[in-house]
Amino acid sequence: MPLLELPQPYDFEVSTERFRAFGVDRANLWHEGGLHRVVDGRELRIEPAPGGVTVDPLANGDEPVVLTLLGAPFDLDGFYEFAQADPVLARLTRELAGFRPPLSPDPFEALVGSITAQQVSMFAAFAIRSRLIERFGKRAEHAWAFPTRERIARAREEELVALGFSRRKAEYVVALARSDLDLEELRVLPDDEVQARIVALRGLGEWSADWFRARYLARPRAWPAGDLALQKAVRAFYGDVDVRAFGARFEPFQNLSAHYLLTGARMAGS
Repeated sequence: MPLLELPQPYDFEVSTERFRAFGVDRANLWHEGGLHRVVDGRELRIEPAPGGVTVDPLANGDEPVVLTLLGAPFDLDGFYEFAQADPVLARLTRELAGFRPPLSPDPFEALVGSITAQQVSMFAAFAIRSRLIERFGKRAEHAWAFPTRERIARAREEELVALGFSRRKAEYVVALARSDLDLEELRVLPDDEVQARIVALRGLGEWSADWFRARYLARPRAWPAGDLALQKAVRAFYGDVDVRAFGARFEPFQNLSAHYLLTGARMAGS
């Protein structure tokens, strides 16, 4: 199978833990030791290999999607050097060495995921997300392609409610699909403009915008201070602190710090 090299260090098992921690994700499916993702109608199977991963099949145009999904854009070398000055991060970077937080390859998928996860557990969010994928996406062999923006724009809110969405969340998802927000343009905009354009949409607040910058754009300073799990993780490691203000401690690596704190806390409790 074709080898796709990844920036080192990289640990496949730790980096893909998210896809096993909260239940089944039909669009990023963990199956028999490998990760499956549908790209342009073809199902790719990704497995660990020395120096990177094998991808079967691997065609022109697949590499950017896979590299994004596996967190290749993150600067781990710089972060690990920075982390040595913080005893908590220094320990976590040793325990989670090679952890590259996975990224969403698709902006619409990332925002729908944020809406789905609002004010519910991640287990509930994954279950509802998978029902959405099964209802409106396209199945390959094992995995499914996430529904397109155009398909969700044609959906009725009642159809989403039947899948487990609240009435308001169903409204938010359909409204997002039908909006005139240029999701691709967000790639090139500065953080404050990305934040402003997302929160201008009904149902998408600061929390959703923070996670979009963190898990789609891989912006290094994204710090989802309003996230309850992050608040719990920060206070578990550092005591009773103001989590929003505490983000300055991790400048300019707030995004990676948040992911290492979240994953470290979750794996310590598993």
